[in-house]
Amino acid sequence: QVQLVESGGGLVQAGGSLRLSCTASGRTVSGYAMGWFRRAPGKEREFVATINWSGEMTYYADSVKGRFTISRDNAQNTVYLQMNSLKPEDTAVYYCAASRTQAISAMSHNYNSWGQGTQVTVSS
Repeated sequence: QVQLVESGGGLVQAGGSLRLSCTASGRTVSGYAMGWFRRAPGKEREFVATINWSGEMTYYADSVKGRFTISRDNAQNTVYLQMNSLKPEDTAVYYCAASRTQAISAMSHNYNSWGQGTQVTVSS
């Protein structure tokens, strides 16, 4: 079983940037797709971004496309989410997840390992 730990969350003003990290331990995640999801207060968890096992393919939710960038360093067993031009509506707990497969997916049921989450708060 893989353990995922997110870091890098915090409080930022609208228009600012944050970089989230997700480090895996227990086993390598280099052969699996990874994803970021978020849950805003009072809302359901939603997909944010995903990256395939090699890092060559990515896919984003429309709400973050052009502002967020997902990347990975398989040698470090780490996935990143660079978030720019942040908006108050980006405020949420952000979760890292490891997929069951190599392919990208926006569906949470395709992910079988989840981190505890990191809070991102964007003030207006």
